[in-house]
Amino acid sequence: MDPFDSNSTERANLPRNMIENSMFEEEPDVVDLAKDSTAFPTFPALDPDEVAYEPRSSRLLVRGLGENDMDEDEEDCESSARLLGMSFMNRSSAHRSSSSPYSRQAPPRSCSRPSARTMVVCVLFLVIVASMTMVLYFLPGCTFTKTGCRKATFEPVYPVSTNGELFPWALFRLPHSIRPLSYDLTLNPDLDNMIFTGCTVINMFVLHNTKRIVLHSANLNITKATFKLGDGEPSDVTVLEYKPNHQIAVKFSEDLKAGQHCVLTLDYSASLSHTYDGFYNSSYIDKDGNKRVLAATQFEPLSARKAFPCFDEPAFKATFLIRISRKPDFLTLSNMPKAKTTLLPNGLMQDEFEKTSVNMSTYLVAFIVANFSPISKNVSETLVSVYSVPEKMEHTDYALDTASKLLEFYNDFFEINYPLKKLDLVAIPDFLAGAMENWGLITFRETSLLVGKQSSPMEKQVVASVTAHELAHQWFGNLVTMSWWNDLWLNEGFATYMQYTSLQTVLPQLDIGNLFLAVRFRALDKDALNSSHAVSTEVNTPEQVEEMFDSVSYEKGASILLMLNASLPGDQQFRKGIIQYLKQFSGFNTDTDDLWNSLTQVEVSTQHQNVSEMMSSWTSQKGFPLVTVSLKGDQVTLTQEHFLLTSDNATHTSSLWNIPVTYVNDSCSLDPECRQVFTLKTKSGTFKLPGSVKWLKLNYRNTGFYIVHYGDEGWAALREALSNNVSVLTHEDRASLIHNIFALSRLGRVSFRHVLNLLNYLSNETETSPVTEALLQLNNIYRLLDKRQAHSLVARMKNYILSHFSSLINKQTWTEEDSVSKQELRSALLETACTLNEESCTQQAKALFKQYVESNGTSRIPGDLQQVVFNVAGQSTEDWLTLHNMYGHVTYDSEKRKMLRGLASTQDVRRIVWILKEGLKGDLIQTQELPLVISTVCNGFAGYLFAWDFIQENWDRLIEKFPVGSFAIQTIIKSATSQLSTQAHLHQVQGFFSSLKERGSQMRSVQEALETIRLNQRWMDKNLPTLQKWL
Repeated sequence: MDPFDSNSTERANLPRNMIENSMFEEEPDVVDLAKDSTAFPTFPALDPDEVAYEPRSSRLLVRGLGENDMDEDEEDCESSARLLGMSFMNRSSAHRSSSSPYSRQAPPRSCSRPSARTMVVCVLFLVIVASMTMVLYFLPGCTFTKTGCRKATFEPVYPVSTNGELFPWALFRLPHSIRPLSYDLTLNPDLDNMIFTGCTVINMFVLHNTKRIVLHSANLNITKATFKLGDGEPSDVTVLEYKPNHQIAVKFSEDLKAGQHCVLTLDYSASLSHTYDGFYNSSYIDKDGNKRVLAATQFEPLSARKAFPCFDEPAFKATFLIRISRKPDFLTLSNMPKAKTTLLPNGLMQDEFEKTSVNMSTYLVAFIVANFSPISKNVSETLVSVYSVPEKMEHTDYALDTASKLLEFYNDFFEINYPLKKLDLVAIPDFLAGAMENWGLITFRETSLLVGKQSSPMEKQVVASVTAHELAHQWFGNLVTMSWWNDLWLNEGFATYMQYTSLQTVLPQLDIGNLFLAVRFRALDKDALNSSHAVSTEVNTPEQVEEMFDSVSYEKGASILLMLNASLPGDQQFRKGIIQYLKQFSGFNTDTDDLWNSLTQVEVSTQHQNVSEMMSSWTSQKGFPLVTVSLKGDQVTLTQEHFLLTSDNATHTSSLWNIPVTYVNDSCSLDPECRQVFTLKTKSGTFKLPGSVKWLKLNYRNTGFYIVHYGDEGWAALREALSNNVSVLTHEDRASLIHNIFALSRLGRVSFRHVLNLLNYLSNETETSPVTEALLQLNNIYRLLDKRQAHSLVARMKNYILSHFSSLINKQTWTEEDSVSKQELRSALLETACTLNEESCTQQAKALFKQYVESNGTSRIPGDLQQVVFNVAGQSTEDWLTLHNMYGHVTYDSEKRKMLRGLASTQDVRRIVWILKEGLKGDLIQTQELPLVISTVCNGFAGYLFAWDFIQENWDRLIEKFPVGSFAIQTIIKSATSQLSTQAHLHQVQGFFSSLKERGSQMRSVQEALETIRLNQRWMDKNLPTLQKWL
């Protein structure tokens, strides 16, 4: 008998997802609904994708709930049944015999008033009865039957596809019922008409039964689709499209069975993209003044789908065979070497490339159609080539030499040889990112790859850094890939860490350590905001994917790896751990735990450390700790708390980190052997020193990702030590003291007077890192005051900076300098001096510019001084026009970019408006440079409000050029808002972004901007009186 059939007429008015109830039997036992599985009917099985991959947030998309889900009402229903069962099973106590010896007999003819106790008991009894009656009334009638309440079934609400049919998938992530094995791609680009056609053949394997295939496609016009199952004949199929999720699907009337192979063939056409992603068109002007066109790709993170239909998620790895047609005077490049070239009937050539010898994610596929020229050399059985436009071949030698050295280093360091036969590095004239690690075909901005023979070491440092980063990706990211974008740091954090580690060994003369230290400071600044995010964090929308490409994934990721390496015993456990990680997961996808487990498993000493236990606190929660140190005699007490620069006093966190606290003291402070380690896992911890010390310096050489507060006495002791002997600490430690005290001032833990007191020692400082960090912090405050129009304070801050650094500024030369570190110091000092209109600086810069112009380019400005000179030139009408004319003709890209910054630094408002419009238009000034233009304009007093108006007026055009959430958009927002500090500006920014809605209002960078303005306002309100007094 169907247990749901009885009493159907009586309960017909119940909601349809509630189950019909049977009548109570005389005295039923209460059934444990969880155990009595035989009482439930059998329902059709769900597609495993809908169970395994449904995020909690997707419940908004369904009517009812999944088989294994219970909403709050149902949970209450079941728990109530269990609680009430006790009273129902004991109901018979009400019918006990009146002769029971435990029954109290009432006194005869007694009519006394009830006692207070009796009244209380009666009231409680009535309350209980009323409560039970209410519960029974509202519970589904099925609660106390043997069959119990049937759970609601999962009924997905599917969206509507473009043709009006229901689209068979509702989630952002693809189902995992189908796995692509290989792609056969044929592409026919028409560079005259900026369109292309294509044919994609996808071989697939069915992982479990399903009636649909769902994959990605964006802006592609599918003209024909056929499907073949196993050895059967291909048949035409209808392709459904759901544009909001960039998804297409094929539905089937019968299940595709687990274990079957199938082939989907899709013909399509599309326009070449006019932005910087997908398969996009680009152009440049050759030496004869002719416009040359080309087409290139940029697929990371979500744009392979704009070039060919595909399973466009990192975990769907496959092999690729690619064919591209071209005109005879063009060449094509792709991930693999060319296998053959065929002449087509239409006169075009078709290049076919070898099938990839590795499985790879779609975002790493790449192809180029252009007229480029290469230089090449063989390195460890790999042909390494650097491609550029023919006119710039003379600027490719350094990149080829550097890439060759780095490839040999990585082959040796990882103990896994680069797996492909060739490695191409290609300079693209119009390219938004710095570079992209496509496997075997790395693409670069020209400024990131090309350097002239006379280039300065600082310019070579840029090329070497970017090249080292992208080559590291060939292992971290390409060979082993994160499973989803939430763990992007496994790619980018590692590549960032390795770029600095490799260059310290391969090219020590580039002195890369200063740069690594500076980026760690900037990562701390970003991560101190409430709007920051955990290194590994949830990602559920395209905008959230784009926003993962930030300093947390890159620089914080690299910083915590540095901290881990520094804390592990010996110098080999870290390297052995990552070698094991690469070998164990070669060709596969991973998450953060896989890395920690690999590092934990490698034991090279008896001092075994659980890396996963230590590091999960650094990747699973946002922010970092503030460690406060108290020194009393030989006893040290450390406490930790979340360093959170929020202006909301209601925000408190109970976050704890596993911190490897390193420290040195006055008896031994410079050599690595001086370093001691104490692991702080709890809120506070204490340890004893061998004896009494004058001072402690924590976070030796700033290898840890935390900030230290020493208390008034501790700071005073360190100040005194530095005043007596500036070399008592390493230059990294001195720089970290400067960074930390500014951060503590921003937090409100120390007054700005303490900051200025520490900076007094700088009159004896000569090293680059402490000076550049102090200059950066002081320049930030100067610009805040400038934008606040606090004119008297601006003048005093200018005098303060110039007087504190005058001796160092005066020592700087204006001729060639070989040391990278000295170049960094010189450019920072002179850029500050000339920006503050220090007369001798501006005069020297003008003289150098005049000499450069009159020599017709034969007299060279040292590379590290070019920016200073061009900035000064940009301030005068005559020199600005000269610089503008030179910008249109110069071919060397690094120099051209510096000229652009010089032009954008003008304080002439008409020119500011012109340069912003030109950057958006993209003719004279490439649109890829617009974020740089906006950033430079915003630094000046005259330009920042114009830039903000420009952004508001042109927002829709900006997000056409750069995706919402992308690094370019993040840069534009930060540049325009980070120096604002008034309530009026806060309301203006808040009002604009809230009006955008789905066009950008939810971006993390917007929350960061609002938080930064509030923090600026708070700092200004608190410190303006101090500045008035002390400057």
